[in-house]
Amino acid sequence: MRGGDREAEFREYLLADRTRLMRTALLLTAGDVYTAEDLVQTACTRVYVHWHRIKHEGAGPYAHRILVNAFLDERRRAGRHPEVMTADAVEPRLTDVPDQADTLAIRDALLDLAPRQRAVLVLRYFQDLDVASCARILECTEGTVKSQTAKALKRLKELMTEETGSS
Repeated sequence: MRGGDREAEFREYLLADRTRLMRTALLLTAGDVYTAEDLVQTACTRVYVHWHRIKHEGAGPYAHRILVNAFLDERRRAGRHPEVMTADAVEPRLTDVPDQADTLAIRDALLDLAPRQRAVLVLRYFQDLDVASCARILECTEGTVKSQTAKALKRLKELMTEETGSS
């Protein structure tokens, strides 16, 4: 019944962490529900394949690393361009943002960030991870996380200022 235990353990993990994975994926893809679902499916598949090795070390951090790496890999592929969504599309609700116009402005600004910068902001501010955790997930140094965060915040501020027309 060893296989049954594996299935039950994995199912329990998935029930506990899938919502968080999906939220991260939606933020990384700036609201592209279909791509987010693909990223979560990729992460869950890889977690399942390596369950015997990672279940005791913590599947959550492993799954989030896979999710972020899958997102970054997807953006590196030649010819891959994000779809342009309009306000008429089904929008996921970001509970931290009260206004639909703000949600659209943030989503649009996130789309204009480089993929690694977007990943850093999502991990640091939406997932509330510390610099060391982000560095492990992104497989880079803590200094790189700090510099990418600073650059991303500066760019996000510029984009949001452009969006609102403020100076």
